[in-house]
Amino acid sequence: MLTDPTIQDDEQARAWLAALAERGTRHAVDVDGCEMVWYQFGQGDPLVLIHGGHGSWTHWARNIEALSARFSLWIPDLPGYGESGLSGYGDWDSLVDTTVRGIDALLGVDTLFNLAGFSFGGLVSAHVVARRPGVRRLALLGPGGHGGPRRPRGKLLNWKKMLEPEDVKEALRHNLWVHMLCADAAIDPLAQRIHTVACEFTRFHSRTISQMGGLPEAIDQYPGETLFIWGENEVTCTPGYLIEHLVKAHPNRHSRIVPGAGHWVQYEAAGEVNRLLLDWF
Repeated sequence: MLTDPTIQDDEQARAWLAALAERGTRHAVDVDGCEMVWYQFGQGDPLVLIHGGHGSWTHWARNIEALSARFSLWIPDLPGYGESGLSGYGDWDSLVDTTVRGIDALLGVDTLFNLAGFSFGGLVSAHVVARRPGVRRLALLGPGGHGGPRRPRGKLLNWKKMLEPEDVKEALRHNLWVHMLCADAAIDPLAQRIHTVACEFTRFHSRTISQMGGLPEAIDQYPGETLFIWGENEVTCTPGYLIEHLVKAHPNRHSRIVPGAGHWVQYEAAGEVNRLLLDWF
């Protein structure tokens, strides 16, 4: 099932996202002069959701309704993304530290919580659990930093060099197809609006960090149960390779491959991923 069929154009996508934000509670946490913005939805045990690179809290737009029926969701704009400021010197260590301190400020330093991270946010999540005890269970959706082989669908276009608005729009749509979503039908007005705004507000450069690796070393420090989720048509890795090298030898690690989905698996296969996450957590 794709998004609400009433969303037929960009204006309706804007209105849908505005209504979603209104349903949540916005929190702004100051960490050493960096204002980090979080959105909170629902009641129950806390579940933190961390978005991917060139993303924002709206990477989870199609998961909020289902998951907030059971959990209290805490979803940030990472430092250097969306509505949040840049942390420290805009470096990797500051980003992770600010995220951990934001969690402690909002939930409490001794509060247990569940954690899910997507793409670059999966790498962030792995470093969060390496630094901050108290994560009950962890889910990593297409996590970056794995160090394994990739299988790119094509080349990304530099939309910032485009001069005409229509060329920018087409370049961003092309990038969604190359990197994020598999089916043409999934590249709907809502996906394009989320991706466009997130790209425009991205100030942190995540790609080099993700490609440097570091996920296996960070996740080795987490003794809890971890679920890896990949779309069948994932382009940022080869899921079978990572299952063999990152999952199989560890009894506390589990994996699921979602048929037909691409990298942005929780958007393209929202129903299936929502079921997986509800069962897991």
